[in-house]
Parts: sequence; C-alpha cells; structure tokens
Amino acid sequence: MAERTSTGFLTMMLEPTPAVAMTLPAEVREKLAELELELSEGDITQKGYEKKRGKLLAPYIPQIQGVDPSLQIDNRIQASSQAVLPGSKHNKSRAANTRDERFRSDLHTEAVQAALAKYKERKMPMPSKRRSVLVQSSVEACTPPDTSSASEDEGSLRRQGRLATSTPYQGHGHPAVEHWFNRVIQGSSTSSSASSTSSHPGGRSVTTTNTTSHAALNANAAATALADFMAHTQLDNHSAPPDVTGLSERSSLHTERPQVASVRGVSRGYNHHISVMETADGVPVNSRVSSKIQQLLNTLKRPKRPPLREFFVDDFEELLDVQQPDPNQPKPEGQHMSALEGEPLGVVNNWPPSLPAALQRWGTTQPKSPCLTGLDNAGKPVYTLTYGKLWTRSQKLAYTLLNKLSTRNEPLLVPGDRVALVFPNNDPVMFMVAFYGCLLAELVPVPIEVPLTRKDAGSQQIGFLLGSCGVTLALTTDACQKGLPKAQTGEVATFKGWPRLLWFVTDGKHVVKPPKDWHPPIREASNDIAYIEYKTSKEGSTMGITVSHSAMLAHSHALTQACGYTEAETITNVLDFKKEAGLWHGVLTSVMNRMHVISIPYSLMKVNPLSWIQKVHTYKARVAVVKSRDMHWSLLAQKDQRDISLSSLRMLIVADGANPWSISSCDAFLNVFQARGLRPEVICPCASSSEAMTVAIRRPPEMGVPPPGKAVLSMGGLSHSVIRVDTEEKLSVLTVQDVGQVMPGALVCVVRVEGTPYLCQTDEVGEICVSSGSTGIAYYGLPGMTKNIFETIPVTSSGIPISDRPFTRTSLLGFVGPDSLVFVVGKMDGLMVVSGRRHNADDVVATALAVEPMKFVYRGRIAVFSVSVLHDERIIVVAEQRPDASEEDSFQWMSRVLQAIDSIHQVGVYCLALVPANTLPKAPLGGIHISETKQRFLEGALHPCNVLMCPHTCVTNLPKPRQKQPEVGPASMIVGNLVAGKRIAQACGRDVAQLEDNDQARKFLYIQDVLQWRAQATPDHPLFLVLNAKGTVASTASCLQLHKRAERVAAALIGRLNTGDHVALVYPPGIDLIATFYGCLYAGCVPVTVRPPHPQNLATTLPTVKMIVEVSKSVCILTTQTIMKLLKSKEAAAAVDVKSWPMVLDTDDLPRKKSPQMYKPPTPEMLAYLDFSVSTTGILAGVKMSHTATSALCRSIKLQCELYPSRQIAICLDPYCGLGFALWCLCSVYSGHQSILVPPLELESNASLWLAAVSQYKVRVTFCSYSVMEMCTKGLGSQTEALRLRNVNLSCVRTCMVVAEERPRIALTQTFSKIFKDLGLSPRAVSTTFGCRVNVAICLQGTAGPDPTTVYVDMRALRHDRVRLVERGSPHSLPLMESGKILPGVKVIIANTETKGPLGDSHLGEIWVSSPHNATGYYTVYGEEALHADHFNTKLSFGDTQTVWARTGYLGFLRRTDLTDASGERHDALYVVGSLDETLELRGMRYHPIDIETSVIRSHKSIAECAVFTWTNLLVVVVELEGSEQEALDLVALVTNVVLEEHYLIVGVVVVVDPGVIPINSRGEKQRMHLRDGFLADQLDPIYVAYNM
Repeated sequence: MAERTSTGFLTMMLEPTPAVAMTLPAEVREKLAELELELSEGDITQKGYEKKRGKLLAPYIPQIQGVDPSLQIDNRIQASSQAVLPGSKHNKSRAANTRDERFRSDLHTEAVQAALAKYKERKMPMPSKRRSVLVQSSVEACTPPDTSSASEDEGSLRRQGRLATSTPYQGHGHPAVEHWFNRVIQGSSTSSSASSTSSHPGGRSVTTTNTTSHAALNANAAATALADFMAHTQLDNHSAPPDVTGLSERSSLHTERPQVASVRGVSRGYNHHISVMETADGVPVNSRVSSKIQQLLNTLKRPKRPPLREFFVDDFEELLDVQQPDPNQPKPEGQHMSALEGEPLGVVNNWPPSLPAALQRWGTTQPKSPCLTGLDNAGKPVYTLTYGKLWTRSQKLAYTLLNKLSTRNEPLLVPGDRVALVFPNNDPVMFMVAFYGCLLAELVPVPIEVPLTRKDAGSQQIGFLLGSCGVTLALTTDACQKGLPKAQTGEVATFKGWPRLLWFVTDGKHVVKPPKDWHPPIREASNDIAYIEYKTSKEGSTMGITVSHSAMLAHSHALTQACGYTEAETITNVLDFKKEAGLWHGVLTSVMNRMHVISIPYSLMKVNPLSWIQKVHTYKARVAVVKSRDMHWSLLAQKDQRDISLSSLRMLIVADGANPWSISSCDAFLNVFQARGLRPEVICPCASSSEAMTVAIRRPPEMGVPPPGKAVLSMGGLSHSVIRVDTEEKLSVLTVQDVGQVMPGALVCVVRVEGTPYLCQTDEVGEICVSSGSTGIAYYGLPGMTKNIFETIPVTSSGIPISDRPFTRTSLLGFVGPDSLVFVVGKMDGLMVVSGRRHNADDVVATALAVEPMKFVYRGRIAVFSVSVLHDERIIVVAEQRPDASEEDSFQWMSRVLQAIDSIHQVGVYCLALVPANTLPKAPLGGIHISETKQRFLEGALHPCNVLMCPHTCVTNLPKPRQKQPEVGPASMIVGNLVAGKRIAQACGRDVAQLEDNDQARKFLYIQDVLQWRAQATPDHPLFLVLNAKGTVASTASCLQLHKRAERVAAALIGRLNTGDHVALVYPPGIDLIATFYGCLYAGCVPVTVRPPHPQNLATTLPTVKMIVEVSKSVCILTTQTIMKLLKSKEAAAAVDVKSWPMVLDTDDLPRKKSPQMYKPPTPEMLAYLDFSVSTTGILAGVKMSHTATSALCRSIKLQCELYPSRQIAICLDPYCGLGFALWCLCSVYSGHQSILVPPLELESNASLWLAAVSQYKVRVTFCSYSVMEMCTKGLGSQTEALRLRNVNLSCVRTCMVVAEERPRIALTQTFSKIFKDLGLSPRAVSTTFGCRVNVAICLQGTAGPDPTTVYVDMRALRHDRVRLVERGSPHSLPLMESGKILPGVKVIIANTETKGPLGDSHLGEIWVSSPHNATGYYTVYGEEALHADHFNTKLSFGDTQTVWARTGYLGFLRRTDLTDASGERHDALYVVGSLDETLELRGMRYHPIDIETSVIRSHKSIAECAVFTWTNLLVVVVELEGSEQEALDLVALVTNVVLEEHYLIVGVVVVVDPGVIPINSRGEKQRMHLRDGFLADQLDPIYVAYNM
C-alpha cells in the first residue's frame, strides 16, 4: 500500500507578532517588503517566498517554550519518524533488512491521523433521524457481511501491535508544546472543511482579529504568536474555496496578501466563548432556532449579502465559473520519452504451432501427466484431470457440439459460432474441458459468470454482450444447471436482457464418443477469433474482447519466457480461471508447458484464507498466482499455522501488483512469511489489462534482472499528472512498487490520456500503450471503440507517428522509471477528474479505510466513484456500515473521513453515504460492483442509513454572485425603453362606461337593494342550488326565499346590535351563509365570513377562527347550533379561551318576523363587508370592501362572463374570501343567474360530484380551485371510462376557470384537460383567473376574447428580473400561461419594485392595478401593520404620476400578443410569475420557490410534494416522501444535485417528512412560512434532516 509518510511537524511559516514586527530592523523589514512584492508580481514561487522569509525571520522569533526555533524550521526533517528518501534513487539489493520500516502498513493510518490532528474537533450539526429509520428492516443486517468480498483493490492492513495515533510531537520530550499547541487550536474555530474564505477586507486585519480573540482566551504572548503562526500557515496552495452564501470582498483580499485567501482549516478569529448566538447575518437568534441550524451556520460564517441589483449591464451572465489553472501547479520538465522495447521473443525448438496442437501432443505422449487438480470447500482434492483425459473429453465434447445438436436437420453450430461457458468458480475441470472442447470444434468460447438470480448486478449487461455475440447455446455443468432459476415450464428462466439460450450440460452422459475416423482439425494458429473475454467498463457496460489464436499462442509464449516456465512445473492458481491472469496462466500457458495447476476456488478461500499457502506447501508448487487481497487474508489467519514452508516458490505472481495499494500487502506478507521460507525476491508484481493482456511483470531472480524499485511520489504532483519524487516529509505521498519489465516481444510507450495520443515526457503520468502480437484485437461488434483502444497511433510532440504498428491502450496509468522499470499509479476506470486535477478512486478508498479502519466499515466494502454535477465531477464515497455502529460514531467517522481526504488529497468529497451491511451490489468474486452502485446512487435506490453531503466545499464553479450596479433612475429607464422602441408595460380591460347593456342592477347603489328588487320583480326565479355529496339537491333558494330568510336574520340583529357593528358568520358552505350575509346588510351590520373550525382538527383550525373574530373586532358570531356547541366544547377549550368569545347566536330556528325597517347606508363609499384571508406567507389580512367596490366587482364579472338570469354556472369553491366569496354570495344576486353550488369538501367523499353536476345541468361556465382540480385528476384519472358509462359529458363547457392567487399551474391544468378530453372537455376550455388582496378579481378568462396564450421564458434571465422569451423545449425554459383576460374597468401597469418607476414591455416587475373594485384598504394586517400603508394608494415616481394604483405584491410582466380582443385591439396578455413576498434572494438573484420545487419533485418518483424556504441565507428544502422510510436518505443527494444543476444553488438543509406535512391553505397554495416556523420549532417530526456541509 502506498504509504503517506507522516511527518512530525506540519510545514509552517511563522508570522511575527505585531510586537515583534515593530522590533524588526529596518533592513529586514525592507527585505520582507521586497519579498512580498516579488511574490505578488510572480517573480518568485510561493515555496521560494516562504523559504526566504523563514530565513529572514528565524533570528527574530521568540524562543517558544524553550524549543529552539532552528528545530522548528531547519531541522524539521528530524521530526518525522524517518526521512523519506526517494526510493528510485536508492536501489539496494533486495535483502531482508531493506524492507524499510517506513513502508509498514499502519503508516498510512498514521498519516491520516496526523492529518486529522490538524483539524480541531469542531461541531458539525449531526443529521437527525426518526428512530424507526434506524431499525433496518433487512434480514442480513445482523449477519456479518461477506467480508471476503473485500474489494479487489485491497488496502492497508492495520497491525495490532502499534497504536496508529502518532501525534506530530511524539517522542520529542516536549509534552508542554503539544499541550499548548492543542489548547490554542481549540480556541480557534475552523469553518467547515475550510470552506470559508476569510471575510476581512485586507489580510492584515486577520492578524489583529486573531490576536484579539486569542488574547481573550489566553494572555500569553506566546499563544498569540502561535495564533498568528496558525493564521498564516500555508497548508496548501489552492485558490480560495468558493463563497457559498454571500459575497466576500475577495478582490481586495487577493491583491494585498495572496496567501491569506487560501488558509484552510485555520482560525477565523471569532470567539466561541460568547454566549449570545448569532446568525450568519450577525442577528441574535431567538431561542427557537434549533441549535443544529446554528451549528451549520457557524460552519458557513459569511459577510452580509448585498441587495439585488436592479438594472442589467452585461448581456448574459450565467457563465459558470471556469476553474483557472493554478499558475504554480507543477508541470512536466523531462525529455520526451521514447518507446520501450521488451527483449525479443526467443525461438523455442519444437514449440507447438497452436494451443490445440500442444493439447494433442501432451494428451497422446504424456496421457498420465496431471493437468489440473480441483479442490472442494474443505480443501480436499476432488479430481485430478490428466492430459490424456483432457484430450479425450475435449474431443468427445467437440464432436457432440458439431454433430449431435441440430434444429430442423440443420446443425445448430458451425465452426466460428460463439458459445457461452457458464461454469461455477469451484469447477475448473469441467470448465477446462468445455474451453478446449470449443477450441477443438473451432467454436468461440465466451466464458461468463453464473447468473444466480434474475437481478444480479450487471447481468443485464452480460445478456447484452451475449446477444451482440449472437450466442444461442450455453454450456454448463449438471449441478449448475439444477441451481439456475427456472421458469414454470421447468426450463432455465430467461434472464433480464438475455437472448433465448439452449442450455447444454457437458457432463459425461450427455456427450458421445466420436467415431474412429473423426479427428478434430488441428491447424496452425491463425488470426481467427479463439475466445472472447468479457470486461465491464467504468459506466457498467460490458464489452467482449476478442483474442485471436495467434495472440493466444504468442501470449503463452511470452509468459513462458518471462516467467521461465518449464515443463511439468506445479503452479497454484487462486484467481478466477475464466478471465485475465487466472485464464492466461492457469488454463492456457499451463497447457503449452504441460504444467500441473492446483486451482483454489474462491469459496474455499472464504472458508480458509490460508488454503493456497497450504497447497503450495503440500504440492511443493514452484509458482503461485494470487491477488494482493489473498495475501492480506492469509495474514489475518496465519497465527494458527506453524508447519508450513514456502521455500519451494520461485515466483509469487501478484496479479494486481499494478494497484498502488498492493505494495503494503506484499511488504506485510513478506514480513510474516519470510520466517517460513519465503524469499523476498520471489514476489513478482505484474500489470495487465483485459485489452492488452500482460503488460509487464517482474522477472524471477534467476534471470539476472535489475533490483526492484520503489517510488515515493507526491500526490499533489500526481493530481496534475506529474511525477515528483517526494523528498519532503509531507502527509500526502504515494509509495508505488515497480511491476518489472515490459513483456518479451512488446513495444511500450506512455501517452497523454486526453486528446491526441502524444508521447508523454519522462516525468509525466499517462496511459500505457502496448504494441505486440499478444494483445486482444477488438471489442466484439464495436468498431468505433475498437479503433480508439486497439488502433491508437502514438505521435511525438511534432505529430510524427512513432511506429507504423498500431498500439493498444491498456487503461493503466503510469510511467517508466529508472532501469526501464514500469510503474503503475492507477487505472482509467478509477480516474476522477475534479476541477482539472486527477484523483484515483483506489487512493481515496485507502485514505477512508485508514480512518479508524475496521471499526465502522467492513474492510473492502467501500466504493468510490464520481458523478457529474454542474459540469464537473463530484466524488462520492459509499461504505457498508457495521450493524453495531451507533449513529454518533458513524457520523463522527464520516466527518473524519471528509477531513482526511481533504487533507491528503486536497479534494472535497461531495457525498459520503453509509449503507447497511451486505446491501451493496457484489461483483462476481467479492468486491463491490462499482458501476451498479453508482447507478443505484443516481436512481435513488441505494437506501443509505447515513448521508453526509458537502456541496459547499466541493462546488467551486458556481456563477459569480450578482453584483449591485450603479443606480439607474426611473427616468433613464423610460428613456432607455423609448430608445429601444419598447412600449411602457401597461394594459387595461374594456371601458365599463362605454359598455351600454340592459343591466337593470346598475341603477342600484347597494347589492342588498338589488336583492329586494329581484324578490319583487322575479320572486320565484331560482338563484341558488346547493348539492350534497350524493349529487342530490340539498337546498335551494329563489329570490323571494333568500330575501325572507335575510329579513329574519336582520330582525334578530336589530335591537341587539348597533349599525356598523361587525358580525362574524361561521357557517359551512350553503344557503345559510348567503342569507345571513344579506341579513347583516339589511340590519346595517358589517358581515365577516369565517371558515368554520374542523371538528377533527380543532387544535389548528380553531385558533384561526378566534384570530379572525378578534382582529375583525366582531361583536357577535352568527352560526348553526352544531358549530355553536363546538365553539364552546371541552375540546375547544384546549385550543382557545372559550370564555372570551363574543355573543354567539344560532340562526337555525329564527322566528318569522319582518324587520321594522331596512338600513340605508348614507353613502356607497361606506364599508359593505370585510374579506379576511391568510396569505401564503402566513399573514392574516382583512380587506375593506365598500358598497361601490362590491357593485363594481359584480358588474365587471357580469360583463366578462356574460351572466344573465337565463344562465346557469357551477361553482366548486370555498365561499369565505376573495373571488370565491364574490361568485358564491354576490354575483347571482347582482346578475340574476342561477348558481349551482358544490362545496369542495363534499368532493372528498365523491370526487366526481362537480363534473357530474356540470354535465347534468349542461353548464357553460364553471369555476373551481386548484385543490378541486387536483382531486379530480388524482381521484378520477383512471375512471374516465366509468364516468362515460354514467353519461358524464363535458362538451357543454365553454370556460372552466381556476380561481387562484398565484402563477398558473400549467402542468396541472394540462393534465386535467388531457384526462377529461375523453369526456368531451374542449382543450381550450380550461383557463385561470388572478386576484389578490388589493383586488380580488384582476383577470378572468370570461366567454369572449382570444384563448389564453403560453410563452416560454428563460428561467436564468428571470432570476435577474428580466424576461427573455425562448422556444419551447430549449434548456432552462419555463412555461408561463396567461392568467386570463383583464376585467372591464381594470388598468394594470408593471412597476419597478425599488424605484417605483414604470417598466418596459417584457420586463419583470410588480403588477400594479387601478380599478373601481379595488379594496379600499386593509382592515388590519395581523402581524405587519406598518409595512402595508402604500399597498392601496401609491403613485408612479415617473411618467403618469397622477393615477392612484394599488400594489398587488405579485411579480409579472405584460406582453402584447398578435391576437385581437373583442374591441379589435391587439390583445395584451398578463403573466403572473409569483408573489414578491415568497421570492428567495440567494446569491444576489431572485428565485421563485415553485421553480425549485418543480425541479425537486421531478428528481425522484417517491417525492410527493416539496416546499422550499430560506433560513438566514441557507436554502431549506422540505420533501414529502411517498414510499418506505428506507428511501428517505436517497433523496438527499438527488435533491441537492437537481437544485445545483438547474438553479445553481447549494441546498443547506434537506428535510424529509411524511405526506401531508406541508401545510396547504383552502386555495391549495403551500403555506411555506408556516412550514418554516414549524421546522424551526422542531414540530415537523421529520423522518430525516440532512445538513449539507
């Protein structure tokens, strides 16, 4: 394993304290200034600067606690346990003592511990989780996982003997220093993985802040010195991490002192001991805020954010920040390399012309010679196959396959056909017979894994490979065939994605003996395909690599020569014999040389990891082929064995020796087994890939090769693909061993990974390429990829090809070291390129495992991969957690892993997830199926039990936050618009005065007079008809009946109340409500309609009733007997103070008496009624409606919808406020049409009630709310057929209007239209309305006029308050539907929210409205009185400054369309974008919650609903999970990804809750502020809360 050698002291530059700085001699100060200048102008590197500066200051630094400063600076090397010398320069003979102590496996752990010691243990908020989620339901959670499935890339081994916690100071006899060092560090607060840039305008102030804060902690001057010493330590040199939550004044900071900006993990200089907590804006927090959010904010401390800029200068701004390469990054400096040639392939006398020829020779001349011994799970030899048996059995199989299998008298197979070999890992004998049987029959074997279940990880991809190879037959053993999943017919089931296969069992009884005259054709090796080996790519796709007969022969020849194989040697093979080295050594080369192979099955290794060593001992094997994990396992088990000897081994081939972490296994194995006869020089690592086969192998010692090499490389250098032998004692080094020399007969070179394959320089890491006769020739059926990989032509820097032979890319990353030794530092599959730097997945795995290994995660059950989010790769770490690990422990472990990776690799981890034991998809022979894990992660199917995300540290390429531009006045805006030829955005409905119609009601000033007139003129004309849940008529009212009932109410009130008193009407939807409303008007009282409390939910609904009654100053409550009982019940007393209700009258049985006289208001400007409603931001606002406004409203609606007494309209709305109230209680009385009233509550028990009523009464105009529409789409979506059979027909509907105070919900209206199209609903019928508190009806589609239009706007421009129209389907497009036609008498203008100046067409601004039916003002705004004074009477600051407007509080824009309206003018469409109060200001831009929510809901199928809000400047996303709680944590990463990708925002907190937790008001709008309050007060009972770091 690569050791990152730990050092004692972190390389630090000392900063003189202010006191010391004063005493520095002038010339030193001058030199320092010169140095600063040189550094800032780039004349000197950061390193050089630090060195020179250290020298200048050394004499002046006070002696710290008796430690000589020279120790700290010049003699740092002594602080490390050993100086690390570059391995390659000191090649020693490989004697026992040269296995240097520093390569011990626990050293990496030590390096990691040292790195962690840099970080103060700071409090990160731990995610909170509901208990039920902790109880994992998986059965296997309790069984220990298959630790065997340790990953192929085995990491370090932690030795018991030594504690791996060496602190930087160990063994120096200065405990005081250590104590003091720790104490100071604890005083400082580090920000999350150092994500924050220092927020001081200039570097110097940092010094002082630190000084003051620490002086407060500890008056010791030395401590102050160290605080500064820490503050200016340069821990690494990347540019400052991004500012996530606001704007830091970074520009000034860079110019003055470049290095301060990149201090990471260092004191930010604010004091933890201050007891008042502050939010990120410096506002003291009220105690309700859960402390976790506070902790999170403290990790993201930021300066205050400037307000939005209002005028745009640059044309388009959303360019993502492109990572500028660091000018100081290392660049290759070596010569350009030349290709490296292996020794020529020797000529061997009597070498067989092909593999079948070799088999024939040994089978006939040495039939008794053993070929292969198979073992059972107890390690007993089951069967030894001799060469004679192999020859005869292969012949029988070949004959059977060619002659005895037929379909319709045609032979099933002809030479050249592909055949699948499906053999279990414990039956090498049957496999070998089948493989050679195919070769003799000239069929092409395709060995694959045994599919155990229909859902095996990656089995679908294997099916794809078989299909593309045209495989129709699979060979298998009897036992295996019995174990395969079966279909009902008893045949083997067809696996998902597989072609239809015939399964043929190759056991003795199924094959026949060939006739005497039949002989298999034995030809010379040709370029025809011999076999196909499968390989799985990084993305999870499976490719088949074709190997020709000649390559198979040449490769066997090369291996024989390189390994010095001799006839009849014994070899132990632990690898998978179906592919790669296991196949090459154990099945092919062994037959060429008549060797005897002892095959150790994986299942035996799991039971007895020492089995291979015992077999080497028993059989006196000369060669063993293993992987580093086999060595690792045997170490763990070796205590029990005393009497084994490995002295017979001349070669221990480590097949994955190319893995950087194999070195630790080799070293540790040698340490232990040297005593058992293992000679150090027999360990032979090799490098190979499926495409190029064996690339390089360390030769056995007898071949007189140069001694092996080791290189200690700087990881920082490697991340830039540069080789730097690391002489310093840094934490982040990688130690690699060589993999020997190039194979005989091969030509090898190293080329650049991306782009044109230029040859690398000698100190540059690239992809190794091989040109030889023994590589694969193609990916079967994939000519394009084949050309890229198998036919690469490397070129010199001048572009000249280095050879006329094509090269094969090996997917190994490495370089050629001294003595022509090949070094490999990683694989293409594990390569992750993050912000232009390369990291190797295996390296990251090793670092993670070194953080208290074996304690929380199973060794080897850890996967590292990258996913692309926001145009860069992000690192994901997934590990299996032990079942006994506690929440706290695992969270602690996760935070430490993040810090370790950050320290050692200088890269942030985007997401770290822990899953329950045994739940990650397994690869066939242990290890984790990485691509499948990645797939599950992206699909949200990983089901982690713990997740920690750090987008704040990782995502460094967000667009720059928006800056405030110099003020541009409203006058300039107008001029600008005129110059640009844009008209000022204003529009109006038809002029009411011009419209002459026979409107009788116009002559009455008061709506109650209209009712009296109708009661006399048309007493029996039906006005209202209320339906119940069964669809039958519950009650009706004609003009006269309504008038009579109103009179009774008035009679009851007159005498009891004074005129002008406010009366609360608490009724369920029905005629009582309407009658008492008019009764109040008759009596001169002011009615206030209030939704009655819900009997099942008094605790939340009753306080709202109480609040409206109190705020409206009602002196009396009118209601029904049932509700009256409820208001005074015991249950009610628990929610409110029932004694403080005003007088409550029930109107159920009023005496029939006429009121003495009707009240006549002195002027129509007087208050008619109060309309109370709770806004989405949770503010209870009541507006005053005068008699004038009431009549104007009714007239405007009558004109727009063409309402006459002969009409019927259906209304499915709540009758308590806004347009719903007006349609329900006022319009019928004014216009005389009949209203069919459907209480929305009744739809809960009968979803089809409203649509059935519309159909039954043949209604042309109907109104509903979004919640009603949602109930219909969800409840009736699948029942349209049933409704058709019940004769529900909606073709009568001309307009169906959704009453709303929000942006039209296009998706919902379109779904509704689509579903009910089958019932005759015209697609043009559905439209929306718009109203708000200042004017309850601004837009209504109505019956005349053009259809509503939809436009697509660029969502990114919208964030900058600009409207940019784009084509449908273009990226970032957002569809917006017009909110209906502007009502007659209504004028609308778009104004700038800040300057109050008018805006041009297609600018986003606040919608202002002027109309006779505007409300006259707020009665009271409960909560925020002062803010709203100008809502009802405000004037433009420029342009038309006379008109009085009301501000709606909604953002929108006007656009002149090409359609004509009823008056023949071009039609102006009004688009509502969203409520101004709801918008979120983040990163200097304006976001609408609904846009973020739409993205989030799309991100996973189990998200039912979502709401977002901000807390300080963190974005909080609440999602409702519809599914099992196991899925809760899957959502965290998906939600974070989608918001980053589509909105360029980092989510601060993800809260997963049960369905129905997000509160919704009666209009179906989300109450985000209520939700926010509930969240902060910890009332949501969330399933999981994730705090993104």
